[in-house]
Amino acid sequence: MNSNNIILSIAVVALLLAGCSEDPARSEATAFLQSYSEEFQQLAYDSDKASWLANTDIKPEHDSLSVVNDKALAVFVGSKAVIEKARALLEHEDRLTDSQKRQLGKVIRRAAHQPGTIPETVDELIQANTEQNSRLFGFDFVIRDQRGKAKVVSTNEIDQVLVESSDVRERQAAWESSKEVGKTLKDGLENLQRLRNEAAREMGYSSFFELEVADYGMSVAEMMQLMDGFLEELRPLYSELHTWARYELAQRYNQPVPDKLPAHWLPNRWGQNWPGIIDAVDLDGLYTGKSAEWTVKTSEDFYVSLGFDALNQNFWERSDLYPVPEGTERKKNNHASAWHLDYDQDYRSLMSVVPNDRWFRTSHHELGHIYYYIEYTNPDVPLLLRRGANRGYHEGIGDLMAIASSQRPYLQQLGLMQEDAEVDEIQWLLNDALSSGSVVFIPFSAGTMSHFEHDLYEENLPKDKFNQRWWEYVEKYQGIVPPGPRGEEYCDAASKTHINNDPAQYYDYAISCILKFQIHDHIARKILKQDPRNCNYYGNKEVGDFLKSIMRPGASRDWREVLREKTGEDLSVRAMLEYYQPLLEFLKKENEGRTSAIAEL
Repeated sequence: MNSNNIILSIAVVALLLAGCSEDPARSEATAFLQSYSEEFQQLAYDSDKASWLANTDIKPEHDSLSVVNDKALAVFVGSKAVIEKARALLEHEDRLTDSQKRQLGKVIRRAAHQPGTIPETVDELIQANTEQNSRLFGFDFVIRDQRGKAKVVSTNEIDQVLVESSDVRERQAAWESSKEVGKTLKDGLENLQRLRNEAAREMGYSSFFELEVADYGMSVAEMMQLMDGFLEELRPLYSELHTWARYELAQRYNQPVPDKLPAHWLPNRWGQNWPGIIDAVDLDGLYTGKSAEWTVKTSEDFYVSLGFDALNQNFWERSDLYPVPEGTERKKNNHASAWHLDYDQDYRSLMSVVPNDRWFRTSHHELGHIYYYIEYTNPDVPLLLRRGANRGYHEGIGDLMAIASSQRPYLQQLGLMQEDAEVDEIQWLLNDALSSGSVVFIPFSAGTMSHFEHDLYEENLPKDKFNQRWWEYVEKYQGIVPPGPRGEEYCDAASKTHINNDPAQYYDYAISCILKFQIHDHIARKILKQDPRNCNYYGNKEVGDFLKSIMRPGASRDWREVLREKTGEDLSVRAMLEYYQPLLEFLKKENEGRTSAIAEL
């Protein structure tokens, strides 16, 4: 069924409904949304299946298949007939139900990504997206040893060097290797910047960035004000962490204390989290002798213990959960993700799980997305609203489960830690602040990423300033500098997956970071009656019911209302600051007499 046939179908359904007492505008909207949803579901499923194949077995022929299916979907969702009909229905929004208005808003915003009024631009955009993805995940990372001998390495191997090595030269070689991919992506990013903005502006948005922000019911100014508020409120804590890390790492590498943190000193390619710095907390060692399969099954068992159903057989048969075996030519996207391919029962995850702390958390996180899909796939939620309350909610639920998976009582219950193990509470909290994607993550997510992508799209940032602007923000918000000059032959921003294929949405992660502490605080204090820093969700059905009450409505309710109803407050950093308050007091004492490099960010 094409878009013109949908209009005919609407007329037929509207006639059938004409004899009922429902308002004619509502009847017409019901007919349109029913027809649209049926066609959209099938085309989206075909597109997602092709995209899944292109991400799990990177080959030119799979890219081509993905392009064909993406174009078919784009022709439908962006058709002029669909846009005109949705707009016409919204002219009578005062007569429509809240659900209808929400669904029509989704239709309009989806169309704005690929408006059929500019078909040549849309075709170019689909092709450009696919090619950029292929370049990103098909890239061979190479590290050269001191003799200049090259070795092709995986991103997992690069990460391992950055977490474990104490050799500054080896660390720099690994870090620099991780950025080489940006050179191959720079032209493609410029092209995507142009095409994404053309599509969004065709539909009346100031830029692609404004289009993405609109899904929150917020303006660009409101979103950036929210991000800056997070940065401002968390600055004192981050400043103390940054100061502590400068002195700690300088001692570790036998180097002078720097004013800013050299990027290759940190255990993450972008400095978005800093795992492995705390020697007193060896979390990876907890998983010695465990398998990757155990990691994922244990994550599923965690959810089942809360009252969720076991995952269906389709998940286990069709997901791609583990690294590609050595010696295999197949290449896959190594970035963890969860997929809801048909907005119904076909849900899968793409990961590269190995038994360590990062993947243990990540496995719990990704299954959080999966269980969110399962909960809002119910008769009360229309297909077009089978999404998180906002995009940040989806990440927030996943991150919440990552917090829960790192709580000591849970690890002890699994036998990963001894019941009587002596634990330095402050060192544990310090490690958590550095490595769990929380305190040190906010300057990256709310600061560097959100401000760079704002400029990329809202200001049409020129290609010859991509790298300069990126490093201006990395230094300003994160207090991090590169190990050497990074001219415009590089495009270090593009080495971050999301810049290419999940664009202008990284504030989602900042929001989710704040949200997870807020929900966790409520669960720990109000339901478990336990210390938020030392609690255990496992086996508590009341916790499961509370989570289901947030997840089940999907996007059918306003996200602000859901948050106020469930936690009793608006989005706030309060819970996060309280969680780390003992650490802040400790760091202030540790840093007495030391100079801060970012107090005036």
